[in-house]
Amino acid sequence: MKIIITGASGGIGKAVAERFLSLGHEVYGIDTAPSAIENERYSHYISDIRDPASLPEITDAAVLFNNAGAQNSADDIDNNLKGTINVTEKYVRENASLVSILFNASASAVSGQEFPLYTASKAGVVGYMKNVAVRLAPRGVTCNAISLGGVYTKLNDPVTRDPKLWKKIMDVTPMKKWMTPEEVADWVVFLTLTNRSMSGQNLLIDNGEHDLNATFVWPED
Repeated sequence: MKIIITGASGGIGKAVAERFLSLGHEVYGIDTAPSAIENERYSHYISDIRDPASLPEITDAAVLFNNAGAQNSADDIDNNLKGTINVTEKYVRENASLVSILFNASASAVSGQEFPLYTASKAGVVGYMKNVAVRLAPRGVTCNAISLGGVYTKLNDPVTRDPKLWKKIMDVTPMKKWMTPEEVADWVVFLTLTNRSMSGQNLLIDNGEHDLNATFVWPED
């Protein structure tokens, strides 16, 4: 299959791209940063999802993973919500071969415990996902979201590298762990390739933090 991944140059996006490549699929990566992957089945496009005109022409994809976004910036709404809409509407319209769309939302979309613009943008992504799921159900396209808790990425270095803040996080995380990008890739592959019947769902994957003990920890200004 041919897979579109936004935000493919690092963190979750890179791990997911590498997983699909390891399974023999072809990947189209979209990012504002240069490629971090060298593989004959990987094509990289420098593009800003906030600008629909910059998005590459791709017409033969089976899977779209909406992963690109910003965190705690003035552009969170434009990146995370409007940018995701730009990408999805374009490739839904141009790819009759689509079988699955997955959105990377956030646990904050469920708990509300994070930065205001970020939380609002990710909650919007979940609502938009449901809209897309309804529209694409007659085509047999599955459409879901994952709302992740803590993941070991550079974006989270402010807390993962601060012993005091990390202890606070582990104190309120029931399973005493965070996810690796590779574990996220497991979920992405299952939800886009294996799953053929679940659609319109937002999966909260946060090591029990929200339902068992919801607390948000971040450095003070």
